[in-house]
Amino acid sequence: MQDESEKPHALVCTEVWGGNRKVVRTVKMPSLIAWVASAPLNEGKGGGDLHYMSVCDYDLISRVALADVSGHGGEVDGVTQTLRNLMRQNINAWDQSDFMRGVNETFRQSGDHKYATAIALSFHRILGRLAFSNAGHLPPLWYHAAQKAWGWLEEGTEAKKVSGLPVGLIPGTKYSQTVVTLKPSDLLVLYTDGITEACNGLGEEFGERCVVEALRQHQKLSCQDFLAAIVDEVRRFSSEEQHDDITAIIAKFRDCG
Repeated sequence: MQDESEKPHALVCTEVWGGNRKVVRTVKMPSLIAWVASAPLNEGKGGGDLHYMSVCDYDLISRVALADVSGHGGEVDGVTQTLRNLMRQNINAWDQSDFMRGVNETFRQSGDHKYATAIALSFHRILGRLAFSNAGHLPPLWYHAAQKAWGWLEEGTEAKKVSGLPVGLIPGTKYSQTVVTLKPSDLLVLYTDGITEACNGLGEEFGERCVVEALRQHQKLSCQDFLAAIVDEVRRFSSEEQHDDITAIIAKFRDCG
C-alpha cells in the first residue's frame, strides 16, 4: 500500500476526536498514522459513532479508539461526550482493561440505559507493541505486511473471535487486554456496523466477508483512496438510504528507526 501524500494533521501530546460531522482526515502519531472516514446518519445533530486518537504526555503511547453508542442524534450527544472525557482522563494509561471497566461503570451509573460497543488500542512507540481491549465491537482486520496476508486482530487465541460485553450492560463486567507486536507497514482496519449491516435490495447484509473482499481488491491504493474505496463499496452494495452512522479507520505502523 502506498504512502499518503497529503500532509497529515500532527498530534503532539493531544487528541483528535469526532463523530457528529462528516469528516475524512489523516492523523499522524508517533510511529503510527491513521486515516478516518466518518459519516453520521444525522450530521450536526449528534452521532452514535465516536472515533478518538491521542498521544500521551510523554510522547510514547498513541491511542486509537472507536465506539458505537446505541441510538442516534441528540439523544446520544451527552453519552459520546462522557465517553470522550473518559478517554481524555486515561490519555497516559497503557492498560486498556482498567479503562474499559471505568467506561462500563460510568455508563451504568448514568441511568439513561445507553450502551456502546467499543475497541481501544494503545501503541507503545519504543516497544513496538499494541495493547487492545474489545467491548463487543466488530473485530478489526490486521494486514501483515511481511506475509502480505489479512487476518483478524482478536483477543485470546487466533482460533476464536472473542470480546467482552458492550459497556453499560452489566455492572462489574471484566475486560481483558491482549498485547501483540506490529511490524513495519502493518495495517489495522477498524469499522462500525453501519458498514457491515448495510443491506441490498434482497435484504442481504454487506457483512464482514464483503469487508475483507473490498480490502483485498483495493489494497494497492494509497491508504486514503483505500479507505474511500471501502465506503464506496458499501454505498454501491446498499440499495437503500443510509440508516446508521458509518465510521472506518485505517492505522498504519511506520518504522521511524
